[in-house]
Amino acid sequence: MCGFVGFAHASPEIDRVKTINDMMKAILHRGPDSGDFFNDDKVTLGFRRLSIIDLSDEASQPMYNEDKSCVLVFNGEIYNFQELREELIKKGHVFKCDSDSEVLIHGYEEYGEGLLPKLRGMFAFAIWDSKKETMLIARDYFGIKPLYYTQNTTDNSLIFGSEIKAFLKHASFKKELNKDALKPYLTFQYSVLDETFFKGVYKLKPAHYMIYKRGQMEIKPYWKLDYNEKENTLKHYIEEIKATLQESVDYHRISDVKVGSFLSGGIDSSYITALLKPNKTFSVGFQDYDGIFNETNLAKDLSDILGIENYKKLINADDCF
Repeated sequence: MCGFVGFAHASPEIDRVKTINDMMKAILHRGPDSGDFFNDDKVTLGFRRLSIIDLSDEASQPMYNEDKSCVLVFNGEIYNFQELREELIKKGHVFKCDSDSEVLIHGYEEYGEGLLPKLRGMFAFAIWDSKKETMLIARDYFGIKPLYYTQNTTDNSLIFGSEIKAFLKHASFKKELNKDALKPYLTFQYSVLDETFFKGVYKLKPAHYMIYKRGQMEIKPYWKLDYNEKENTLKHYIEEIKATLQESVDYHRISDVKVGSFLSGGIDSSYITALLKPNKTFSVGFQDYDGIFNETNLAKDLSDILGIENYKKLINADDCF
């Protein structure tokens, strides 16, 4: 899962090293494999790692370019990193490891903000460019990976990261309730706004990026959905959907650890599992219930047909409360 935290232009009274370590501890559950931080006189970045691609120490974060003028913290996966890597090697970039993270560093050096539309994946990341005194913070197209930020601080510093709970460890963060976020949450049963329950804390919008420079931020979109209705045959759409799903599943299969699949009795997860053919499937049902409340038997039947080991977990009310 991984996770990162960071802050910029903190007041001199802030103990940067202690603060970033406390913030990293708050997201320890996101990355149990390793952790480290970067600190200079303007920006401090922390990272907790869960290893998926390239398990070596060379792929650890924060990650730097050759002269260490750029530093990266990144949560997610870049599915087309191998194609981008080959493209960047042809342009003269030298890679030290096989991780998808390093593609972001070299891609930023080559394309700047123009890297973002080239990426396929789920991601949230921050790159601090010390030469330009500029930080690029970006989130994936559909907001799969979380990314929060705030300047609701006593010293007007910027705080950002994968989870808001890490902000609570920063001494300058103002812990104030945002009552305006309550009404839409009670209406729709989920957060429909960019705001959060903490005043001044926002979600970076999907398909958007932030440029932060010398205390000022600017947020822009790098992609917008372009829907052009086209008339075609049913057969064409069927083949297009099958090809698109297979391509997406193939990208998700890239990993240096075993790949599993959540599986219910529904058509969506069943079709994805049939395309993916993972090492294991995982299913959850309600104890003492059959039918629509427990599809684990259907999941087991499909796993047996595909020759895949199925692991099921039955939960009850005591597990939830």
